[in-house]
Amino acid sequence: MNRKKTHPRTLIPDPEFTPAVLREGDEYYANGIFEFNITMILEYIRSNPDQFKPENISVPEFNNDFSVIDESNINSVTFSEPVILAEIAPERFNLIDGNHRMEKAKKLGRKEIMAYRLSPEQHIKFLTSRNAYEKYIIYWNEKLLESQ
Repeated sequence: MNRKKTHPRTLIPDPEFTPAVLREGDEYYANGIFEFNITMILEYIRSNPDQFKPENISVPEFNNDFSVIDESNINSVTFSEPVILAEIAPERFNLIDGNHRMEKAKKLGRKEIMAYRLSPEQHIKFLTSRNAYEKYIIYWNEKLLESQ
């Protein structure tokens, strides 16, 4: 029998998955149907600091592809919190929180900024719909196959 090997990073759907609810006032990041509850991600990071180690990332590597920057807020932005990067395809990270910080870092000519890198296993539980969750698993697993 010729069985195809699965990739070690293949995501398996959890039948018990419950979408992250968007509560009034919660911040979120949307990229098509993939909508993440940023407020809940930040709460999870703060309550599990041993799982998330901030690291320096290169500022010039990140473009602002999906977010509108309110220039009037740039001056009040601080760098006290790391930005959040989500691995949306194998070894490809999107900035899902901290667009204003990243934009200010670029304007100031900073080469690096602190960031949390979240794997799919870490960020998928913060998707706000079951449909997005199921589609994300298909998308991720297809990207894994393409990378082999």
